[in-house]
This record gives sequence, structure tokens and C-alpha cells, in this order.
Amino acid sequence: MSEQEQRIVVGIDGSAGSRAALRWALRYADKTGEEVTALIAWAHPTYYGVGAPMPEEDPDKDAERALRKAVEETTSLLGSQVSVRQEVVRGHPAETLVNAVRSNDLLVVGSRGHGGFVGVLLGSVSQHCVHHSPCPVLVVRHEEEPEGGPA
Repeated sequence: MSEQEQRIVVGIDGSAGSRAALRWALRYADKTGEEVTALIAWAHPTYYGVGAPMPEEDPDKDAERALRKAVEETTSLLGSQVSVRQEVVRGHPAETLVNAVRSNDLLVVGSRGHGGFVGVLLGSVSQHCVHHSPCPVLVVRHEEEPEGGPA
């Protein structure tokens, strides 16, 4: 892929909003032939003035599993043949996404992820991306799932 080709970068956190963003990106890539990169970022939580013990789990492996599950389930649901490059990065999600894109890319994020307040139109990550990304940002609003399961 040359530097001039557009790439679609999708922020994944395992939430319904990030899966909606991935569905949109896959459908768009099916029509345009562009490359899709699904990126999940993680950081150890920080607590002011408290030394929290680190869990015995491997955050990289947990993030990798969550990313693989989201990509496999979403591509299967859509029957998509788009190849999705998967990246696990240690760092703050908003900063990591902004640093991962080039000016000729398209960044796709869900309107809200796992954090924040339900009912807020934009979450902190999507808001940061909209304000700081060097490329266009598409924020996909997640619709509530029908009774039959995810759409």
C-alpha cells in the first residue's frame, strides 16, 4: 500500500458502539476496496494517590482476545470478505488512535464506548479524535439492539 492510499482505521474497545463503527467500516471497505485496520488500545488505570496492585492477567492478551472476537463476530455477521489488520497498542485510546492515522486516512469510532455517562452524545475518546485527528473522523452512533440480538 502506498502512502497515498486511504486506509480506514477503526477504534475498538469491545463495546456495542465500537462494533457499530466496525460494521460501518467493513461495509464502506466492501464498496471502496480500502484497507481496514482495527485498533484496540489499553492502559493501566491510574488512581490518584493510590498504589493499586496490578492484576495477574496479561492486558495485551486480553485486548488481543477482545479485538479478535469483535472482528471475527462482526465480519461473520456481515459475511464480509474484507481483510482486517488487527493492532493492539498500549496507551491511552484517544491519543493512540490520533497517533495511528495519517492525513489521508479515515478514522471511524463509536459515539460512546465503555466509559462515561450513558446518554452523552459523544464519549471522551470520540470527542478527542474529532478535535485532534489529522484526518476525517466518522462517529457512528450506536442504535439500541433489536430483541433478536446484535444487528
